[in-house]
Amino acid sequence: MNNQRISYGILLCVALLLGLGLVMLYSAGMGQKGTVYVQMQLLWAGVGFIALIVCSTIDYQRLKSPLFIIILYGVAVVLLLSVFIPGLGVKANGALRWGKIGFVRYQPSEVGKIVIIIVLAFYCDYIHRKIKTFLGGIVVPSVLIGFMAGLIILGKDYGSTILTGVVCLAILTIGGTRFRYILLVSFAGAAIFYVAITNNENRMGRINAWKNPKQYATTFAYQNTQAWIALGSGGWRGKGLGESRQKYGFVPENHTDFILAIIGEELGLRATLGVVLLYIIFTILGGLVAYRAPDLFGMLIAAGITIMISLQAIINIAVVTGVIPNKGLPLPLISYGGSNLVITMAGIGLLLNICRKGQDSLLNSATDVSLEPLSAG
Repeated sequence: MNNQRISYGILLCVALLLGLGLVMLYSAGMGQKGTVYVQMQLLWAGVGFIALIVCSTIDYQRLKSPLFIIILYGVAVVLLLSVFIPGLGVKANGALRWGKIGFVRYQPSEVGKIVIIIVLAFYCDYIHRKIKTFLGGIVVPSVLIGFMAGLIILGKDYGSTILTGVVCLAILTIGGTRFRYILLVSFAGAAIFYVAITNNENRMGRINAWKNPKQYATTFAYQNTQAWIALGSGGWRGKGLGESRQKYGFVPENHTDFILAIIGEELGLRATLGVVLLYIIFTILGGLVAYRAPDLFGMLIAAGITIMISLQAIINIAVVTGVIPNKGLPLPLISYGGSNLVITMAGIGLLLNICRKGQDSLLNSATDVSLEPLSAG
């Protein structure tokens, strides 16, 4: 499969997931509310499409500037700090994960996730010869990751913190950091996370509800229990588009984190499996982009973006189906939400950019090989 077909495959996956999301958002809201959801999502999709075009057009290798990386990291930190400023931060469900300027709400952790991918990709490429050392391979990047992840977890956005940490460790592993250093940081991070969760009543309630959903069916496990009813009642074929019963006040956040439950109820198991298949195809294609990237910087960005989107989808699906406790992460390209949609599409733009550069690199290599016998003669 050539890189052009890979690009088309990625765009097809994006179009199908985004299209399904718009249809289900209208259905989840029904009537006037559904129209508002679709209008707002279309607005953000338009912004995301512009971000995709820009990120796919500008040569990603121009990002390999120490000054630009410092500025990028600084902007992400400022945005993460902004939610703690009175008047800017918006508290929802016990978490300070949103900021608001005028009528525009933004989620800084979404920006932070893609920024730390670019920063770590640059770092690993910049000090590649020292990546095997303890200082260069794990101490310095741990400071970069820990500071940003610390700000996210201070806002009690535990789902984004887990996602960010796993993606970062994956990038360092691919970049060449010794595995024993990765394990060391993983255990340290898990210990810190354990302390943070055990001291948070809401998160402990979710974990206990996951362990014993019947006991907490009307409290912490209510959302999951109603989602399971929706998925189960849909069967293989589903009740039909617009025919969900659980969306009428039974499944909270049915247009955001739990939209998969409504998909399962209305369109059936075949539709939910189709969604899973699209994410699997996207992951494979993204992996091919990373594998064929012309340089380490591009490979790490492509791998990081692919892992970020795929892992977020895995976590969301696992939460809705009850495999893991509730984490509060949206389903990429389907769930309602501007920040996640715009950043996801910007990341896909970078993925397409790297894919195109990989194709150019392969063509240049093929040209050099074909001309070599002529020059020798």
